Amino acid sequence: MKTMTLQPDLTVSAVALGCMRLAAVELSKAEELIDTALEAGITYFDHADIYGDGESERRFGQVLARRPSLRERMLVQTKCGIRPGRYDFSKEHIIASAEGSLKRLGVDRLDALLLHRPDTLMEPEEVAEAFDNLHSRGLVRYFGVSNHSAGQMRLLGAALSQPLLFNQLQFGPAHTGLVDVGLHVNMTDEGSVMHDDGLLEYCRLHRVTIQPWSPFQRGFIAGPFFGSGQYPALEETLSRLAAEKGATPTALTVAWILRHPARMQPVVGTMNPDRLRQAAAGAEVPLSREEWYEIYRAAGNTIP
Repeated sequence: MKTMTLQPDLTVSAVALGCMRLAAVELSKAEELIDTALEAGITYFDHADIYGDGESERRFGQVLARRPSLRERMLVQTKCGIRPGRYDFSKEHIIASAEGSLKRLGVDRLDALLLHRPDTLMEPEEVAEAFDNLHSRGLVRYFGVSNHSAGQMRLLGAALSQPLLFNQLQFGPAHTGLVDVGLHVNMTDEGSVMHDDGLLEYCRLHRVTIQPWSPFQRGFIAGPFFGSGQYPALEETLSRLAAEKGATPTALTVAWILRHPARMQPVVGTMNPDRLRQAAAGAEVPLSREEWYEIYRAAGNTIP
């Protein structure tokens, strides 16, 4: 598994395991999945306090309680800020959420804490106080955001003592908005509409690692594009290229994301060990520039 060094003491696997669905998995199956991830070279595990209403973190913690030595082989990330019917970046909530996640996960430190979705009532100085509190107490090593625009990151970053190392964003062959606008500059078609204030370029300039979530999904969590009947050309192209390379369409999808020169770390949320192995294998599949654009066009995207 390829790795990326983000800080002198922070090296992450090129692919992360998203643990949103872990609450629905029996303990023995959860343990098998974590073992599969580690064996495949995936050492980064992504959580959120709201996944399974906290049960996904708790299930992960149950595995660690049975096998504490696993903690030394992994990096654990979680997210906070979503509450029923609202978002909450108050100092009190961020600190309480992080402490709650630590307890459920059964760890004494989070490798990263991300703010889950933008809170329009955010006070950057208050967030900074929360981050400083958690960092100075040794509870959180690094910080980031999820689903934030470039402007929101600039606003928050101006008050922080710590850099924002991550932004978790939806991206994949069937959800390409992150790159569309950069290919349609000076056009008047739909692809030219900028929704995110040049987010891809901002992250590249500031060396923010983009963590694509739901890389196999279409729309906003509308289901996998594989087998949906809505992307026949994309499925055919991925299958053909996969066969040529001795890989699988799942691996090719991951390879397509990793081929982009922006620093990306796809978050794969499958609970199927075999599919997880396929996704991990994508980190080793080379793609040419021509093949990348062929997959992009097959998804229904146009090149001006």
